[in-house]
Amino acid sequence: MAQFRLHGSKVLAVDMAGDAVKAKNGSMVAYEGDMAFKKMTGGGDGLRGMVTRRLTGEQMDMMEVKGTGTCYFADRASEINLVTLRGETLYVEASNLLCTDTALRTGTTFTGLRGASQGNGLFTTTVEGSGQAAVLSAGTAIVLRVTKQMPLQVDPGAYIAHTGRLKQHFQIGVNFRRTSIGEGSGEAFQIRFEGDGLVYVQPSERNTIGGDL
Repeated sequence: MAQFRLHGSKVLAVDMAGDAVKAKNGSMVAYEGDMAFKKMTGGGDGLRGMVTRRLTGEQMDMMEVKGTGTCYFADRASEINLVTLRGETLYVEASNLLCTDTALRTGTTFTGLRGASQGNGLFTTTVEGSGQAAVLSAGTAIVLRVTKQMPLQVDPGAYIAHTGRLKQHFQIGVNFRRTSIGEGSGEAFQIRFEGDGLVYVQPSERNTIGGDL
């Protein structure tokens, strides 16, 4: 199996001995050894995946990289976070997924109002199985534990991914108020996570519906 390691915080180095990985199209910045690159249909999900992604709007352009040596990946100097899956599912926005083991299966799932609040649509990407994945973030991400006793509220624009058995609820921020001139104070929208799992949060917010209120 390919070995993932960080070369600094913004470059992913993948050591391969005849192995293969799936990576964001165009994310290779250098390689040592003998490598072959092939664009993958439907973000690596085949024809069915291509149709599904077009219908859901969750586009993901991936390539297969196979060979012997070390390949280096990066994307616009974004920070890279390594996630190890052991039969779990990673939920991540397609734009935040940099690279995965080929043994991991990718797909899409319905997110409902959470996705709408982020401005990313109603669907998100899933990565399932056992292996490693590399996730991008704007700035150094923090990983927050959610337990049954301790739920978590997250700004939709700062959320990037999560794992575990978590339920999500879309809610209006408890501190949201309207002033006399119509401006909002506090965080307008939040995602509430309940259950048992990990949530990845970046220190930079996307433009969201909540941010426009």
